[in-house]
Amino acid sequence: MVSYEKRIKAFSQLGLVLASVVDGDADSLSGLPVSHEQLQSFTEKVDAARQYNGWFTPGNVRYMIASIAESLQKEKLETWLKPYGEAIENKKAVNKVGVVMAGNLPLVGFHDFLSVLITGNRIIAKLSADDHKLLPAVATLLLDIEPGFRDHIEFTEQQLKDFQALIATGSNNTSRYFEYYFSKYPNIIRRNRNGIAVLSGKESDSELEKLSEDIFFYYGLGCRNVSKLFVPRGYDFDGLIEVLGRNKEVTEHHKYFHNYEYNKAIYLVNGQAHLDPGNLLLTEDARFASPVSVVYYEYYGDMRLVNELLKANNEKVQCVVSGIDEIINSVPFGKSQQPELWDYADGVDTIKFLLSF
Repeated sequence: MVSYEKRIKAFSQLGLVLASVVDGDADSLSGLPVSHEQLQSFTEKVDAARQYNGWFTPGNVRYMIASIAESLQKEKLETWLKPYGEAIENKKAVNKVGVVMAGNLPLVGFHDFLSVLITGNRIIAKLSADDHKLLPAVATLLLDIEPGFRDHIEFTEQQLKDFQALIATGSNNTSRYFEYYFSKYPNIIRRNRNGIAVLSGKESDSELEKLSEDIFFYYGLGCRNVSKLFVPRGYDFDGLIEVLGRNKEVTEHHKYFHNYEYNKAIYLVNGQAHLDPGNLLLTEDARFASPVSVVYYEYYGDMRLVNELLKANNEKVQCVVSGIDEIINSVPFGKSQQPELWDYADGVDTIKFLLSF
Protein backbone atom coordinates (compact mmCIF):
# COMPACT_ATOMS: atom_id res chain seq x y z
CA MET A 1 0.00 0.00 0.00
CA VAL A 2 1.06 3.57 -0.65
CA SER A 3 2.67 5.15 2.42
CA TYR A 4 0.67 7.65 4.46
CA GLU A 5 2.97 10.49 3.40
CA LYS A 6 2.55 9.60 -0.27
CA ARG A 7 -1.23 9.39 0.12
CA ILE A 8 -1.31 12.96 1.44
CA LYS A 9 0.93 14.10 -1.38
CA ALA A 10 -1.11 12.32 -4.07
CA PHE A 11 -4.43 13.82 -2.98
CA SER A 12 -2.98 17.30 -2.58
CA GLN A 13 -1.62 17.02 -6.13
CA LEU A 14 -5.02 15.81 -7.29
CA GLY A 15 -6.43 19.00 -5.81
CA LEU A 16 -4.03 21.04 -7.94
CA VAL A 17 -5.07 19.14 -11.05
CA LEU A 18 -8.77 19.64 -10.34
CA ALA A 19 -8.18 23.34 -9.70
CA SER A 20 -6.50 23.61 -13.11
CA VAL A 21 -9.66 22.14 -14.70
CA VAL A 22 -11.82 24.82 -13.12
CA ASP A 23 -9.38 27.64 -13.83
CA GLY A 24 -8.52 26.46 -17.33
CA ASP A 25 -4.87 26.92 -16.42
CA ALA A 26 -2.96 24.02 -17.96
CA ASP A 27 0.36 25.72 -17.11
CA SER A 28 -0.29 25.03 -13.42
CA LEU A 29 0.28 21.32 -14.15
CA SER A 30 4.01 21.89 -14.45
CA GLY A 31 5.81 19.27 -12.38
CA LEU A 32 2.73 17.08 -11.95
CA PRO A 33 2.51 13.60 -13.54
CA VAL A 34 -0.64 14.43 -15.53
CA SER A 35 -0.41 15.22 -19.24
CA HIS A 36 -2.43 17.81 -21.13
CA GLU A 37 -4.10 14.93 -22.98
CA GLN A 38 -5.22 13.31 -19.71
CA LEU A 39 -6.52 16.64 -18.47
CA GLN A 40 -8.38 17.22 -21.72
CA SER A 41 -9.99 13.80 -21.47
CA PHE A 42 -11.19 14.57 -17.95
CA THR A 43 -12.50 17.99 -19.00
CA GLU A 44 -14.51 16.40 -21.80
CA LYS A 45 -16.13 14.01 -19.29
CA VAL A 46 -17.00 16.95 -17.06
CA ASP A 47 -18.62 18.79 -19.95
CA ALA A 48 -20.51 15.63 -20.97
CA ALA A 49 -21.94 14.98 -17.50
CA ARG A 50 -25.24 16.65 -18.40
CA GLN A 51 -25.85 14.00 -21.07
CA TYR A 52 -26.46 11.30 -18.45
CA ASN A 53 -27.92 13.48 -15.69
CA GLY A 54 -29.90 16.53 -16.70
CA TRP A 55 -29.34 18.17 -13.30
CA PHE A 56 -25.55 18.14 -13.75
CA THR A 57 -25.07 21.45 -15.51
CA PRO A 58 -21.46 22.41 -16.36
CA GLY A 59 -21.61 25.20 -13.79
CA ASN A 60 -22.73 22.90 -10.98
CA VAL A 61 -20.18 20.22 -11.85
CA ARG A 62 -17.34 22.73 -11.94
CA TYR A 63 -18.50 24.30 -8.67
CA MET A 64 -18.27 20.90 -6.98
CA ILE A 65 -14.85 20.25 -8.52
CA ALA A 66 -13.67 23.64 -7.26
CA SER A 67 -14.94 22.83 -3.76
CA ILE A 68 -13.12 19.48 -3.78
CA ALA A 69 -9.93 21.10 -5.06
CA GLU A 70 -10.11 23.67 -2.27
CA SER A 71 -10.51 20.95 0.36
CA LEU A 72 -7.52 18.97 -0.94
CA GLN A 73 -4.95 21.59 0.00
CA LYS A 74 -2.08 19.89 1.82
CA GLU A 75 -2.57 22.02 4.93
CA LYS A 76 -6.26 21.12 5.14
CA LEU A 77 -5.58 17.42 4.68
CA GLU A 78 -3.00 17.50 7.46
CA THR A 79 -5.28 19.48 9.79
CA TRP A 80 -8.12 17.04 9.16
CA LEU A 81 -6.03 13.94 9.78
CA LYS A 82 -3.78 15.24 12.58
CA PRO A 83 -5.77 13.55 15.39
CA TYR A 84 -5.45 10.21 13.57
CA GLY A 85 -1.99 10.46 11.98
CA GLU A 86 -0.29 7.94 14.25
CA ALA A 87 -3.17 5.47 14.01
CA ILE A 88 -3.19 5.70 10.22
CA GLU A 89 0.58 5.29 9.94
CA ASN A 90 0.60 2.28 12.27
CA LYS A 91 -2.37 0.63 10.60
CA LYS A 92 -1.40 -2.73 9.09
CA ALA A 93 -4.61 -4.32 7.85
CA VAL A 94 -6.07 -3.28 4.49
CA ASN A 95 -9.83 -3.67 4.82
CA LYS A 96 -12.23 -3.78 1.90
CA VAL A 97 -14.86 -1.12 2.43
CA GLY A 98 -18.02 -1.23 0.37
CA VAL A 99 -19.44 2.21 -0.40
CA VAL A 100 -22.93 2.71 -1.81
CA MET A 101 -22.88 6.21 -3.25
CA ALA A 102 -25.67 8.70 -3.81
CA GLY A 103 -26.12 10.50 -7.11
CA ASN A 104 -28.12 13.59 -6.24
CA LEU A 105 -25.10 15.88 -6.71
CA PRO A 106 -22.02 15.53 -8.92
CA LEU A 107 -19.18 13.72 -7.13
CA VAL A 108 -21.17 13.66 -3.90
CA GLY A 109 -19.40 10.43 -2.92
CA PHE A 110 -15.89 11.86 -3.19
CA HIS A 111 -15.43 12.37 0.56
CA ASP A 112 -16.04 8.67 1.21
CA PHE A 113 -13.68 7.77 -1.65
CA LEU A 114 -11.00 9.99 -0.11
CA SER A 115 -11.60 8.75 3.44
CA VAL A 116 -11.32 5.06 2.57
CA LEU A 117 -8.10 5.48 0.60
CA ILE A 118 -6.42 7.99 2.92
CA THR A 119 -6.82 5.55 5.83
CA GLY A 120 -5.05 2.81 3.89
CA ASN A 121 -8.12 0.77 2.99
CA ARG A 122 -9.48 -0.54 -0.28
CA ILE A 123 -12.71 0.88 -1.71
CA ILE A 124 -15.35 -1.12 -3.57
CA ALA A 125 -17.73 1.56 -4.79
CA LYS A 126 -21.21 0.94 -6.10
CA LEU A 127 -21.99 4.09 -8.04
CA SER A 128 -25.41 5.60 -8.52
CA ALA A 129 -26.78 5.40 -12.05
CA ASP A 130 -27.22 9.18 -11.77
CA ASP A 131 -23.48 9.77 -11.28
CA HIS A 132 -21.44 6.88 -12.64
CA LYS A 133 -18.90 8.72 -14.80
CA LEU A 134 -17.30 11.50 -12.81
CA LEU A 135 -15.74 9.63 -9.88
CA PRO A 136 -14.08 6.99 -12.12
CA ALA A 137 -12.69 9.90 -14.15
CA VAL A 138 -11.28 11.48 -10.97
CA ALA A 139 -9.88 8.07 -9.96
CA THR A 140 -8.08 7.86 -13.30
CA LEU A 141 -6.36 11.19 -12.59
CA LEU A 142 -5.41 9.96 -9.11
CA LEU A 143 -3.87 6.80 -10.58
CA ASP A 144 -1.88 8.90 -13.06
CA ILE A 145 -0.49 10.76 -10.04
CA GLU A 146 0.01 7.70 -7.79
CA PRO A 147 -0.22 4.27 -9.52
CA GLY A 148 0.13 2.61 -6.11
CA PHE A 149 -3.61 3.08 -5.56
CA ARG A 150 -4.44 0.82 -8.51
CA ASP A 151 -5.20 -2.31 -6.48
CA HIS A 152 -7.20 -0.33 -3.92
CA ILE A 153 -9.93 1.11 -6.13
CA GLU A 154 -12.78 -0.90 -7.58
CA PHE A 155 -16.03 0.26 -9.12
CA THR A 156 -18.91 -2.12 -9.60
CA GLU A 157 -22.45 -2.12 -10.95
CA GLN A 158 -23.17 -5.45 -9.28
CA GLN A 159 -24.27 -6.22 -5.75
CA LEU A 160 -21.55 -5.50 -3.22
CA LYS A 161 -19.80 -8.54 -1.81
CA ASP A 162 -16.56 -9.58 -0.15
CA PHE A 163 -16.15 -6.52 2.07
CA GLN A 164 -15.42 -5.98 5.77
CA ALA A 165 -17.35 -2.73 6.35
CA LEU A 166 -19.97 -0.63 4.64
CA ILE A 167 -20.75 3.05 4.09
CA ALA A 168 -24.11 3.62 2.40
CA THR A 169 -25.99 6.78 1.52
CA GLY A 170 -29.62 6.71 0.47
CA SER A 171 -33.15 7.75 1.21
CA ASN A 172 -35.01 6.98 4.40
CA ASN A 173 -36.58 4.01 2.62
CA THR A 174 -33.35 2.55 1.25
CA SER A 175 -31.63 3.05 4.60
CA ARG A 176 -34.02 0.50 6.12
CA TYR A 177 -33.01 -1.93 3.39
CA PHE A 178 -29.32 -1.29 4.14
CA GLU A 179 -29.84 -1.79 7.87
CA TYR A 180 -31.62 -5.09 7.29
CA TYR A 181 -29.11 -6.62 4.89
CA PHE A 182 -25.87 -5.17 6.20
CA SER A 183 -26.42 -5.07 9.96
CA LYS A 184 -23.78 -7.77 10.55
CA TYR A 185 -21.03 -5.51 9.17
CA PRO A 186 -19.53 -2.41 10.77
CA ASN A 187 -21.41 0.34 8.96
CA ILE A 188 -22.34 3.95 8.47
CA ILE A 189 -25.82 4.27 6.97
CA ARG A 190 -26.96 7.75 6.03
CA ARG A 191 -30.52 8.98 5.56
CA ASN A 192 -32.31 12.04 4.24
CA ARG A 193 -31.25 15.29 5.89
CA ASN A 194 -31.81 18.95 5.17
CA GLY A 195 -30.27 22.38 5.41
CA ILE A 196 -32.00 24.85 7.74
CA ALA A 197 -31.69 28.64 7.95
CA VAL A 198 -32.56 30.74 11.00
CA LEU A 199 -33.18 34.43 10.26
CA SER A 200 -33.32 37.38 12.64
CA GLY A 201 -35.03 39.80 10.25
CA LYS A 202 -31.98 42.07 10.35
CA GLU A 203 -30.03 40.37 7.55
CA SER A 204 -28.30 42.62 5.03
CA ASP A 205 -28.91 42.41 1.30
CA SER A 206 -25.53 40.70 0.99
CA GLU A 207 -26.45 38.07 3.58
CA LEU A 208 -29.73 37.38 1.81
CA GLU A 209 -27.84 37.00 -1.48
CA LYS A 210 -25.67 34.37 0.15
CA LEU A 211 -28.73 32.67 1.61
CA SER A 212 -30.15 32.45 -1.92
CA GLU A 213 -27.00 30.53 -2.90
CA ASP A 214 -27.64 28.11 -0.04
CA ILE A 215 -31.13 27.60 -1.46
CA PHE A 216 -30.51 27.52 -5.21
CA PHE A 217 -27.11 25.82 -5.66
CA TYR A 218 -27.58 22.40 -7.27
CA TYR A 219 -31.25 23.39 -7.69
CA GLY A 220 -31.86 22.54 -4.03
CA LEU A 221 -31.12 18.84 -4.52
CA GLY A 222 -28.40 18.53 -1.87
CA CYS A 223 -28.82 17.56 1.77
CA ARG A 224 -27.03 20.80 2.68
CA ASN A 225 -29.33 22.99 0.60
CA VAL A 226 -31.63 25.15 2.71
CA SER A 227 -35.15 23.70 2.51
CA LYS A 228 -36.61 25.31 5.64
CA LEU A 229 -36.50 28.80 7.15
CA PHE A 230 -37.16 29.84 10.74
CA VAL A 231 -38.21 33.50 10.81
CA PRO A 232 -39.29 35.74 13.73
CA ARG A 233 -42.98 36.47 14.18
CA GLY A 234 -43.96 39.49 12.10
CA TYR A 235 -41.07 38.87 9.66
CA ASP A 236 -41.21 41.10 6.57
CA PHE A 237 -40.58 38.87 3.56
CA ASP A 238 -40.32 41.70 1.03
CA GLY A 239 -36.51 41.99 1.11
CA LEU A 240 -36.00 38.22 0.90
CA ILE A 241 -38.53 37.89 -1.96
CA GLU A 242 -36.77 40.62 -3.91
CA VAL A 243 -33.36 38.97 -3.52
CA LEU A 244 -34.61 35.46 -4.31
CA GLY A 245 -36.34 36.75 -7.44
CA ARG A 246 -33.00 37.80 -8.91
CA ASN A 247 -32.06 34.15 -9.51
CA LYS A 248 -34.05 33.88 -12.73
CA GLU A 249 -31.55 31.51 -14.35
CA VAL A 250 -32.85 28.53 -12.34
CA THR A 251 -36.15 28.72 -14.25
CA GLU A 252 -34.20 28.21 -17.48
CA HIS A 253 -33.58 24.63 -16.39
CA HIS A 254 -36.53 22.63 -17.67
CA LYS A 255 -36.51 20.07 -14.83
CA TYR A 256 -36.48 22.74 -12.16
CA PHE A 257 -39.08 24.86 -13.95
CA HIS A 258 -41.37 21.83 -14.31
CA ASN A 259 -41.21 21.27 -10.53
CA TYR A 260 -41.88 24.95 -9.91
CA GLU A 261 -44.94 25.06 -12.18
CA TYR A 262 -46.30 21.77 -10.84
CA ASN A 263 -46.05 22.79 -7.17
CA LYS A 264 -47.46 26.24 -7.95
CA ALA A 265 -50.47 24.67 -9.66
CA ILE A 266 -51.08 22.42 -6.64
CA TYR A 267 -50.98 25.39 -4.26
CA LEU A 268 -53.31 27.44 -6.46
CA VAL A 269 -55.83 24.62 -6.85
CA ASN A 270 -55.81 23.90 -3.13
CA GLY A 271 -55.91 27.56 -2.16
CA GLN A 272 -52.72 27.14 -0.13
CA ALA A 273 -51.14 30.45 0.88
CA HIS A 274 -47.66 30.92 -0.54
CA LEU A 275 -45.12 33.52 -1.61
CA ASP A 276 -43.80 33.48 -5.16
CA PRO A 277 -40.82 35.55 -6.32
CA GLY A 278 -41.16 33.96 -9.78
CA ASN A 279 -38.67 31.13 -9.34
CA LEU A 280 -39.43 29.58 -5.95
CA LEU A 281 -42.39 28.95 -3.69
CA LEU A 282 -42.34 29.70 0.03
CA THR A 283 -45.11 28.33 2.21
CA GLU A 284 -45.63 27.93 5.95
CA ASP A 285 -45.06 24.32 7.01
CA ALA A 286 -43.64 22.60 10.08
CA ARG A 287 -41.85 19.93 8.03
CA PHE A 288 -38.13 20.10 7.30
CA ALA A 289 -37.91 18.43 3.87
CA SER A 290 -39.50 20.40 1.04
CA PRO A 291 -39.98 19.49 -2.65
CA VAL A 292 -37.70 20.86 -5.35
CA SER A 293 -38.56 24.54 -6.01
CA VAL A 294 -40.24 24.90 -2.59
CA VAL A 295 -38.88 26.23 0.72
CA TYR A 296 -40.89 25.88 3.92
CA TYR A 297 -40.88 28.51 6.64
CA GLU A 298 -41.95 28.56 10.26
CA TYR A 299 -42.32 31.45 12.71
CA TYR A 300 -40.59 31.55 16.08
CA GLY A 301 -40.81 33.75 19.15
CA ASP A 302 -38.00 32.44 21.33
CA MET A 303 -34.49 31.67 20.02
CA ARG A 304 -33.99 29.15 22.80
CA LEU A 305 -36.93 27.14 21.53
CA VAL A 306 -35.46 27.13 18.01
CA ASN A 307 -32.26 25.54 19.34
CA GLU A 308 -34.31 23.00 21.26
CA LEU A 309 -36.36 22.16 18.17
CA LEU A 310 -33.24 21.72 16.03
CA LYS A 311 -31.68 19.51 18.68
CA ALA A 312 -34.81 17.39 18.97
CA ASN A 313 -34.84 16.96 15.17
CA ASN A 314 -31.11 16.44 14.83
CA GLU A 315 -31.59 13.32 12.68
CA LYS A 316 -33.32 15.49 10.05
CA VAL A 317 -30.75 18.31 9.96
CA GLN A 318 -27.52 18.25 7.97
CA CYS A 319 -26.48 21.85 8.59
CA VAL A 320 -27.82 25.15 9.91
CA VAL A 321 -26.96 28.51 8.38
CA SER A 322 -27.48 31.70 10.34
CA GLY A 323 -25.90 35.00 11.32
CA ILE A 324 -27.30 34.75 14.85
CA ASP A 325 -24.68 34.00 17.50
CA GLU A 326 -27.16 32.15 19.71
CA ILE A 327 -27.84 29.49 17.07
CA ILE A 328 -25.68 26.50 18.00
CA ASN A 329 -23.26 24.98 15.46
CA SER A 330 -24.37 27.22 12.61
CA VAL A 331 -22.34 28.18 9.54
CA PRO A 332 -22.37 31.61 7.85
CA PHE A 333 -24.74 32.38 5.00
CA GLY A 334 -23.37 31.15 1.68
CA LYS A 335 -21.31 28.36 3.27
CA SER A 336 -23.79 25.48 3.32
CA GLN A 337 -22.29 23.98 0.16
CA GLN A 338 -18.68 24.53 1.22
CA PRO A 339 -18.15 21.98 4.01
CA GLU A 340 -14.68 21.36 5.37
CA LEU A 341 -13.24 17.84 5.36
CA TRP A 342 -14.14 17.50 9.04
CA ASP A 343 -17.79 18.51 8.47
CA TYR A 344 -18.96 14.91 8.29
CA ALA A 345 -22.26 13.93 6.70
CA ASP A 346 -24.82 13.12 9.43
CA GLY A 347 -22.19 14.16 11.98
CA VAL A 348 -20.53 10.72 11.92
CA ASP A 349 -16.72 10.79 11.93
CA THR A 350 -15.82 8.67 8.90
CA ILE A 351 -12.10 8.50 9.67
CA LYS A 352 -12.69 7.32 13.22
CA PHE A 353 -15.07 4.66 11.86
CA LEU A 354 -12.56 3.46 9.26
CA LEU A 355 -9.89 3.04 11.92
CA SER A 356 -12.16 1.24 14.39
CA PHE A 357 -12.22 -2.28 12.96
